[in-house]
Amino acid sequence: MTTQGCAAPEQTIALPAGIDLSTQAVIQGVVSGAGTAYARLLDHSGEFTGEVVVSEEGVFRFFAAPGEWTVRIIAGGGVTKDIKAQARLGEVTQLAVAV
Repeated sequence: MTTQGCAAPEQTIALPAGIDLSTQAVIQGVVSGAGTAYARLLDHSGEFTGEVVVSEEGVFRFFAAPGEWTVRIIAGGGVTKDIKAQARLGEVTQLAVAV
């Protein structure tokens, strides 16, 4: 088990070993200035799809279907920031978010 306690791979900006990008669309990024934060993935219609805790280094990652997405960063003090992202098969969409 990892230090995150859920057997998930540690969230770093490098993709975990064994990820075959030819079959994946990845949206990932780094949040700065947030302290504790969450990254929420919303589909093209704004519906909730998933959420992860942003790592201590500010990293988050989603494996998503190709298409248009919104990543919503939710941080302390009522800070919310929405970022549009396009997921493409075989690519890693990189986001940098300052809050």
